[in-house]
Amino acid sequence: MLKPRRSARTRTSFTAAAVAAAALVLAACDTDSGAHAEAGPEKGASVIAPGKPGEPAKTLSAEEAEKAVPDDSPNTADFRYVHMMITHHQQALEMISLADGRAGSPRVERLADRIAAAQEPEVGAMRAWLKTHGGGDSAGGHEHDHASMPGMATDAQLDRLRRAGGTDFDELFLELMITHHQGALTMAADVLSHGNNVAVEEMANDVIAQQTSEIGRMRAM
Repeated sequence: MLKPRRSARTRTSFTAAAVAAAALVLAACDTDSGAHAEAGPEKGASVIAPGKPGEPAKTLSAEEAEKAVPDDSPNTADFRYVHMMITHHQQALEMISLADGRAGSPRVERLADRIAAAQEPEVGAMRAWLKTHGGGDSAGGHEHDHASMPGMATDAQLDRLRRAGGTDFDELFLELMITHHQGALTMAADVLSHGNNVAVEEMANDVIAQQTSEIGRMRAM
């Protein structure tokens, strides 16, 4: 079972963030104290940076602390993941929309509502991330063949789902959605291995946590 994980990059970024925060606090203190002193730059400012597990803390200059913040600029893997996951989520939402009036079990309807409540905001967040990072606000220009994305239902499978009702719908819906979620886990694991952006890493970890739980729930139904 996949679980959200914290990569070395994330652990480093946490340390670097602590360093940066400490630097800002120190700078603020220096500014306040400098208001009562003669004008002139502070030369001896330093920051205590927490060490890695098992390692002692380090004393860094303000300049060293600033340089310690890692570069998490998005790379190709980050952009590819976000573009593809938007398309992936959109198909899940399409399948969920079919549950209304077709599902035979209230449990399946409630499950569909929970998945939609989670994935609709995620699509919005990913589009906002793309816009912020110059990757557009949708998959436009970065279309991927559905067959290239793990877990995607085929057109024939979606047609079967549209024609199904009652128990038949429930069984096919759960089968397709479990496979769909498993594909999302594969994509999330891939970007955790090859991406560079911390925000994308956090999104991927959220997908792993949420969809692993939902797979377990669907298998029990």
